[in-house]
Amino acid sequence: MKKIALIVFVGFAAFMSMAFISKKTNDPWPVPDKYLKMANPVKSDPASIAHGKDLYTQHCQSCHGKKGKGDGPKAAQLDTECGDFTKADFQKQPDGAIFYKTSEGRKDMPSYKKKIPEADDIWAVVNYVRTLK
Repeated sequence: MKKIALIVFVGFAAFMSMAFISKKTNDPWPVPDKYLKMANPVKSDPASIAHGKDLYTQHCQSCHGKKGKGDGPKAAQLDTECGDFTKADFQKQPDGAIFYKTSEGRKDMPSYKKKIPEADDIWAVVNYVRTLK
């Protein structure tokens, strides 16, 4: 009986360790200086925001959620958190950093430079996510 209890305990401890290890975490996402200093060439006006919203709905909403809180239907399936675009930490990033992250991707976040090949379209998405406060 003691062996069974020990096996159950060790198994439970291993399971809890794996649950802790696989917990969603976000490592720092370094952005090259070039992008940190890059200005958004697309004016943030109603037209660009509407266009950005259309692209966001098509490409981003399934993970990032309708309101940008990182709670889309696919978010739970990911190994990393989607992030909350409404938080100050996200919103304080320069536009170029958001452009870079959207274009290049990393880990669960895919690169969108092929799915959204026009840079101005990605800039429009940046303009839209700026409205998610």
